Amino acid sequence: MATTAALTASCSGGGAGGGPAASEATTSATPQAPTIQISPADGGAKIDPAKKVVVTAAGGPLDDVTVEAKGEQVEGKFNSDKTRWISTAPLKPAATYNVSATAGVTTATGTFTTLKPERVLQIADVTPNVKGETVGVGMPIKVTFNQAVTNKATVERALRVESEEPHQGAWRWIDDRVAIYRPAKYWTAHQKVTFSADLEGVKAGKGLYGMKDYDYNMKIGAKVISKINAAKHMMYVYKDGKRVKTMRISAGMATTREYTTTSGVHLTMERAHPVRMISPGRKKGDPGYYDVMIDHAVRISNSGEYVHAKNNTWAQGVRNVSHGCINARPDQAKWYYDNFQRGDIVDITGTDRELEWNNGWGYWQMSFKQWAKGSALKNDS
Repeated sequence: MATTAALTASCSGGGAGGGPAASEATTSATPQAPTIQISPADGGAKIDPAKKVVVTAAGGPLDDVTVEAKGEQVEGKFNSDKTRWISTAPLKPAATYNVSATAGVTTATGTFTTLKPERVLQIADVTPNVKGETVGVGMPIKVTFNQAVTNKATVERALRVESEEPHQGAWRWIDDRVAIYRPAKYWTAHQKVTFSADLEGVKAGKGLYGMKDYDYNMKIGAKVISKINAAKHMMYVYKDGKRVKTMRISAGMATTREYTTTSGVHLTMERAHPVRMISPGRKKGDPGYYDVMIDHAVRISNSGEYVHAKNNTWAQGVRNVSHGCINARPDQAKWYYDNFQRGDIVDITGTDRELEWNNGWGYWQMSFKQWAKGSALKNDS
């Protein structure tokens, strides 16, 4: 009996003592649903478009996040465990955004509105921007903004230049409104280059935001390089490495700095037929005054230098008698006028006056290393 009692007690004791343990082992607590937090908060107004949208989840990973305005979704990315999503592109100014996020059985939504800019950043002009134009291998991309840019690095990050053939290049800010892009070496000939400015939502200064994006294309044509030796009074035009024209020329007479042709790498900029040339700083009757109409003139600097026609064949190939321009036989000057592309190279040697880098499009006068120092990103990490 004792044994039986002991066994009974043992069994009874096991049942009594094990009851709660058994209950705990077979019953589990209901799991808590994940929680989701959205920033900016629901109902937010006048949100800075540069602000990031951040969605976080606790108690489980995010399954999906959608941020959109007027049917356009904002790009973003998750962290490694998908408990955090952050936008990767600027928001649109003056727009209402709807946010929706799910994590397991939890869904969260929110709405906020971005601020209306005090001022709008726009691109006032891009060079080149002539529809269907083919340009030379030295062509820069010049962007002029309608407002002074304070946050240059932020704006510069939004400017992209892509080419079919790989290249290296850099922007240089000339002032608060103008930025110019130049490759490290001449563009590869016969290719397409695209310039885009993703300015929508970009904060360019106090109260200054971009409201839209821009896209431009340009076609790089043949590699046309004209080599002019002013000391030998000759000009040779090469197209894709082959000499296509030999021209006897006359350059600046060099009696003064003004009348001295500049040496260095020039770019063809524009043309006129005819163009009126007037002596700068002189009035009629002054020594050296002139007011003449010149045919088939191609501008190569802002200091009055052109390659143009002139019927003074007695001097061409013999001596320099011009006021600084390069003149050539009328039929050859017309050929050059008809066949040049804006941005072609005109490399002049043989004088003691150097072309200034900011005289016209003399940007190739500067080494690329020096050029790149003008970028707002030079010290940007």
